[in-house]
Amino acid sequence: MYARRRRRYFLLMGVCLVLFVSAWTFVRDISVPAAVALTLVAMFIPPAAAIVGNTKDKTDRWWDDPPQDEPSESEKWLDELDHRKDRERRERYGAEPGGRSPPGAGAPGSRRQ
Repeated sequence: MYARRRRRYFLLMGVCLVLFVSAWTFVRDISVPAAVALTLVAMFIPPAAAIVGNTKDKTDRWWDDPPQDEPSESEKWLDELDHRKDRERRERYGAEPGGRSPPGAGAPGSRRQ
């Protein structure tokens, strides 16, 4: 998967290098405006090469893409954080799993009068 993208990137960068070198080695002897035009074209190729080199193909699997039936790593991590917060809240405030506090339970340090 990476070889395909790397090949496309280096192909575009090779074209850029050939255009730039040929513009100021051979073409400038024939026409300076043509050499400038080739240089301007070569100027826009590196950003396009970076975009093409980093574009995900349909068959590529990204680092965070899970298999079809499994949640992604970031989803697992966020779920773990949510459960940890819920557990801490229950331990600290004595809340029930549904998020309701038992009767008579207030915030720590608060006094009921």
